[in-house]
Parts: sequence; structure tokens; C-alpha cells
Amino acid sequence: MDVTDFPDDLVQTQHAWNATYTALAAPRPRDTTALRRCLLVLSVRLWRHPYWQTVPSVPAARAELRQLTRAQGAVRAA
Repeated sequence: MDVTDFPDDLVQTQHAWNATYTALAAPRPRDTTALRRCLLVLSVRLWRHPYWQTVPSVPAARAELRQLTRAQGAVRAA
């Protein structure tokens, strides 16, 4: 699967999910309730995105999306 297959809004949602999860996992996070709610909303957006109906293997595509966004996040942090 080519990484350009992912819609921009899906990639942005995964980036937001990663950032929220990281913030929630930090030692002594502030406003954990808001972070948890945000994580839940983002999880639903990711899970129900219409893109998943267009791929033959949803689990493989989800894994690739996570890998892509982690790699992009590492490049952004550097």
C-alpha cells in the first residue's frame, strides 16, 4: 500500500490521537478528563472513517497509518 493512499484528514486525526495519547501518558498530566474525552472522540473518528471501507485489509492499513504517523512525528521532532 502506498502511503499517499491515506486521506489528509485521516493522517491529521492519527497525529492528533498520537499527541493526545502522549500527553495523557506523561507524568502527572493536567486535565486528564479532557484528554481522555479527546482521545475517545479521536478514536471514534479514526475507527469510523470512510476510508477503511475502501481497503482490502483494514488491520494492515491501520498498522501502516500508525507507522506512517509515528515516522512523521519523529521527523517533526528532530
